[in-house]
Amino acid sequence: MNASVVRQFYALMKPRVIQLIVFCALIGMVLAVPGLPSREDVRIALIACFGIWLVAGAAAAFNCLVEKGIDAKMRRTAWRPTAKGELSDWQTLLFSAVLCTAGSWLLYAWVNPLTMWLTLATFVGYAVIYTVILKPLTPQNIVIGGASGAMPPVLGWAALRGEVGPEALILFLIIFLWTPPHFWALALYRVEDYRKSGLPMLPVTHGNEFTRLQILLYTIVLFAACLMPFAYGMSSWLYLAAALVLSAGFTWYGFRLWREYSDALARKTFRFSLIHLSVLFAALLVDHYI
Repeated sequence: MNASVVRQFYALMKPRVIQLIVFCALIGMVLAVPGLPSREDVRIALIACFGIWLVAGAAAAFNCLVEKGIDAKMRRTAWRPTAKGELSDWQTLLFSAVLCTAGSWLLYAWVNPLTMWLTLATFVGYAVIYTVILKPLTPQNIVIGGASGAMPPVLGWAALRGEVGPEALILFLIIFLWTPPHFWALALYRVEDYRKSGLPMLPVTHGNEFTRLQILLYTIVLFAACLMPFAYGMSSWLYLAAALVLSAGFTWYGFRLWREYSDALARKTFRFSLIHLSVLFAALLVDHYI
């Protein structure tokens, strides 16, 4: 197998997306352990991160397989190996199966069964329920399917605690509410791509103005959710300050987008949403050790 083929398989895993998934899972692990982690905690966390990375990569590869025809019609995804026909269906399916099996075994044998089952359920939720059923069926695909994307902190918490606590569910709620405005901002300036693909994304089915209103409303609700870690006692004033600034920024972008649309502003909103979630969770991480 030459380097080019390896890169193609690696691309199937959507590495940038997986980085954020593993990072959010790691936050759940860190917050699950009071104070500094022990060597055993670190060992379990490393194995859990690798196992989650493998299963998430499997889900991404399966998504590429199912959506290869759609990806080929969209500029944003036409480069993917499955869309270009560089990897066959059986190669992609086998790759996904191997990753999922290896990751699930690692989690079951070296972390705990609960984490394995939750991770496997997340795989099914994203690869099957979202990709195969919801995405081509309803404009609420992102909302319902967002539950799978919100699972990483829960997986991380379960890996270190062997249970799912309310703190993990708060983190789940934040990502769940963050997902729709994040993806709808992308869909707004990529609307022609989605229209061409035939996917019933909200800007295609309900129009630009309605989607912009939904983005604004979700950022407002998300603002409140981002304050919950402080209200519940998971964090201190450091996190609260970061949450207020970041959430105010996201809401401001949502408000501007609602008032006056442009593709450039939609792009900025999408990019800021990535900053919002990454820095918010980083603030939780720093706050935990101060």
